[in-house]
Amino acid sequence: MSAIDHTHAPALRSWVPGADGHADFPIQNLPLGVFSPNGEAPRAGVAIGERILDLPALLAANLLSGTAADAVEAAGATLNGLLGLGAGPRRALRARLSELLAEGSPARNQVAPLLHDAAAAQLHLPATIGDYTDFYVGIHHAENIGKQFRPDNPLLPNYKHVPIGYHGRASSIRPSGIPVRRPRGQSKPPDAAEPVFGPSRRLDYELELGVWIGPGNALGEPISIGEAHAHVAGVCLLNDWSARDIQAWEYQPLGPFLSKNFASTISPWIVTAEALAPFRIAQAPRPEGDPRPLPYLTDEADQRLGAFDIRLDVLLMTPGLREAGLAPHRISASNTRHMYWTVAQMVAHHTSGGCDLRPGDLLGTGTISGPDLEACGSLVEATLGGRQPLRLASGEERRFLEDGDEVILRARAVRDGFASIGFGECRAEILGAVA
Repeated sequence: MSAIDHTHAPALRSWVPGADGHADFPIQNLPLGVFSPNGEAPRAGVAIGERILDLPALLAANLLSGTAADAVEAAGATLNGLLGLGAGPRRALRARLSELLAEGSPARNQVAPLLHDAAAAQLHLPATIGDYTDFYVGIHHAENIGKQFRPDNPLLPNYKHVPIGYHGRASSIRPSGIPVRRPRGQSKPPDAAEPVFGPSRRLDYELELGVWIGPGNALGEPISIGEAHAHVAGVCLLNDWSARDIQAWEYQPLGPFLSKNFASTISPWIVTAEALAPFRIAQAPRPEGDPRPLPYLTDEADQRLGAFDIRLDVLLMTPGLREAGLAPHRISASNTRHMYWTVAQMVAHHTSGGCDLRPGDLLGTGTISGPDLEACGSLVEATLGGRQPLRLASGEERRFLEDGDEVILRARAVRDGFASIGFGECRAEILGAVA
């Protein structure tokens, strides 16, 4: 796992205006992404405050060398090549960027012209996503959903033995800010004798963490639990939108299909494994009576430092709130510490049967809810299946999402003695269904 070093020092300051104390991107973060400045071609960049540093331009200015230069050379219009190099070049690049952007850097005058205003740049998906797998590791979400169908036995027997997941659709993943079209599909209302086809009436969000895969593995060669962290490049926020009415009709016996494949939204910056080193924590002990994971899912180091302490927030902006000039309504506040399985366990299980992962593959954690109603990671939980609507300051009510609503996900890693870092927003507005 990544170690804490000088790049995490809370006293570290940057000469970039507005970077110090930035809510998301102080110098201690340095997330990786792909951007287009002023309508130009996409290229690799690093977020620092309200600016983006052009990595190819930095390389062309001869300000990078060794494995740090190798990292940027491997990146083109996507970061797949960089991610595939693993932690060594990524760590070297982080160290050099920290040096160049730190207060007192002798290269300041050379680096300053290579910074672009983030507000004027277009952000893209950071990598070409070959495959996307969505897990179900938020145990409170699993229990909340299960209670709506099986009040006396909400968790299915396999949940505490195996990290449950399914293969999602990579082609419909979009970066933050791209609107989401309300899907159409087949559903069967409770009072209807036959199914109907039309726009989803129970559209929902899902608060998740996205996990970016770095180096992959060969087909037929599983990644061991002890080596899994070396295959994780970083994380982002993920909203895996869900059409609950379509899902209720189609998911048996094979699971979600049209209810999930219409769109997923991610925050566009990869917060690297190195940046998150100070925010690793022990995996929560399993409650007494829970089964011990099988040996291929058990690793002492992973249990000691394989979890994260990242605060997660969901906010909702509606047409009524917007027209009244009111702030977005905070629906919930959760935390990644509520994951029942670790990221390493997800990776180890995914490959245990021989499946090959590739650089730029994306894993979703599944909805991360906390134990309280105020920490629900989806509307179907927060409104008790639509029976208890949210009441907003605008006078509006919400059971599920309506056209014109905008969902905003935010994340922040906080620990005493370290600079806090964020992920940038993951947001999208709902557009009406195709006529």
